[in-house]
Amino acid sequence: MPGRMLRSCVQTALKAVNSVVGLAGMAVILYALWMLRAWYREVAQLDQHLPVPWFIYAFLGLGIFLCLLTCSGHIAAETANGHCLSCYMIIVFVLIILEGAITVDVFLNTNWEEDFPPDPSGKFDEFKVFVRSNFEICEWVGLSVVAAQVLSIILGMVLRTLGPDRETDYDSDDDTTVPARLPLLRNQSQHGPDYAEPNTSRRSDSWKLRILDNVNN
Repeated sequence: MPGRMLRSCVQTALKAVNSVVGLAGMAVILYALWMLRAWYREVAQLDQHLPVPWFIYAFLGLGIFLCLLTCSGHIAAETANGHCLSCYMIIVFVLIILEGAITVDVFLNTNWEEDFPPDPSGKFDEFKVFVRSNFEICEWVGLSVVAAQVLSIILGMVLRTLGPDRETDYDSDDDTTVPARLPLLRNQSQHGPDYAEPNTSRRSDSWKLRILDNVNN
């Protein structure tokens, strides 16, 4: 029972931490859809053919990826399967490395904007202005998401160590009566159809002796 309670607490905590990543993914999707709608309005007003805005679709793909990662994390937490948890932790770890690499490139490289292709929609510049004007809020949001990802890896490792719940309860009558009948069936199958009970063989022998005694007399 203590192991089962501990496993249940770890599963609940992993789902809760994983939900933070899911909320961040949904927020990114909504922001990307808003930018895409605004871009289509501008294109309709200009009546020009502009190239695909990579920044908007990159944001949309990131949000979808975070939502799918959240779903896989919930499945891994519910089943407590070792393979599912390992795959989930590896993906989250790779995501943290990519986020760290991008953050280091932005802070250490003065020409980091040249690493990205030009954005004809101008939404990339608007996003930079928004982040700079709300840097403290964006910083806390980013740290919260990264902390949730790190905690999800730690909780996944703990849950993988505990393993799935292998305890089974046999509460039905069939489960208790069938094993008791198995030895009788096994004895009958081992003896075969030609097997005769000891009492019947003794009776037949005594009957033969009586017949021989009557014949001799």
